[in-house]
Amino acid sequence: MVEHRLVDVNGIRLHIAEQGEGPLVVLLHGFPESWHSWRHQFGPLADAGFRVVAPDQRGYGLSDHPADVGAYTIFHLVGDVVGLVQALGERKAYVVGHDWGAPVAWHTALLRPDMVLGVAGLSVAPSFRGPVPPLAAMEERFGGRFYWNYFALPGVADAEFARDPRTTLRKFLYSASGDSPGGTKQPLVDLDRGWLADMPDPEMLPPWLTEDDLDALTESFSRGFTGALNWYRNLDRNWELTAPWQGALVTRPALYVYGDRDPVPAFPGMPELIERLPALMPNLQSKPLKLAGCGHWTQQERPAEVSEALVEFLRTCSGS
Repeated sequence: MVEHRLVDVNGIRLHIAEQGEGPLVVLLHGFPESWHSWRHQFGPLADAGFRVVAPDQRGYGLSDHPADVGAYTIFHLVGDVVGLVQALGERKAYVVGHDWGAPVAWHTALLRPDMVLGVAGLSVAPSFRGPVPPLAAMEERFGGRFYWNYFALPGVADAEFARDPRTTLRKFLYSASGDSPGGTKQPLVDLDRGWLADMPDPEMLPPWLTEDDLDALTESFSRGFTGALNWYRNLDRNWELTAPWQGALVTRPALYVYGDRDPVPAFPGMPELIERLPALMPNLQSKPLKLAGCGHWTQQERPAEVSEALVEFLRTCSGS
């Protein structure tokens, strides 16, 4: 059974869900999610002989929500993973991330390779540092309409999303899923009407998402969306902070999984990057795994395939 507790980590308190015994696997969720997005992976990974731990990351759910926007840099987020591994009595771990959790996982492997046995990213490919700050780049390309720029506006998306959190989350999950008729178009915002205005709202939830799942996710955002949105407000600061790692590569054993209906791998430059990953990452264990018909919520939309791929990857890394 999945058990829950609070752990003091890196100056804050994190809520974690955990199950199993064996080598530690840390599962990192994305936006707008919680530990619950990994609900289907606990059993298979624990049954395969691993200790599975999924935190609510800082700014989410029952974990602490620091008030300072500057408390959500990539260094803080990687520090949380490092602190969590150590607080759990371990020296090393496998790190797996989806959406925003993927850059945290990739950067943990980049900054602390001594602690990472293997790293897997779902949806978001390894974050190679570009020549210009990302918010500035998207501002110039899309005139401020790219969702990163909208999310970075102080208080704006926070207020829009908090007006009806359940509807916000239902629209988010459906619109970026493989079930949405919207396809993989660029996520641009009507700045006058807001992010949610043109999102489809399904009459029925897709089969991979239940009303109970939506209830759990809605409850996890009972304290609002500001902490989670603060991650986006640090994108340019992260670019500045990671300058010493310009050109550095993730060298730990790695796996990348994505859906062919996920809008994120279709972002500008991403298709070309994904094609080049086997050449860029010396320890990519296999070519990127593309899941047919799968949208953005990889481990929820295709739980069996993702769990199988993760178990195979972890066993390969461990030599078992």
